[in-house]
Amino acid sequence: MSAAEIKEIISFIGIGLLILAILFIQLGRRKLTGFLRFVTTFIAYVCLIIGALIVFFIVVSGPTTG
Repeated sequence: MSAAEIKEIISFIGIGLLILAILFIQLGRRKLTGFLRFVTTFIAYVCLIIGALIVFFIVVSGPTTG
């Protein structure tokens, strides 16, 4: 597997985490209450931060050579 393919898979993981964060935040705001709402929202923001960092580093690292 080439470096470009590995970066592509890692970027898909980052995008997936961002989508998961959207779903968790919507679930926490619309359906849940109490402690479960807090836990869901916390997990959502962790996914958001990790996904954003992954996408940021993939974009900043630039194109692969070869």
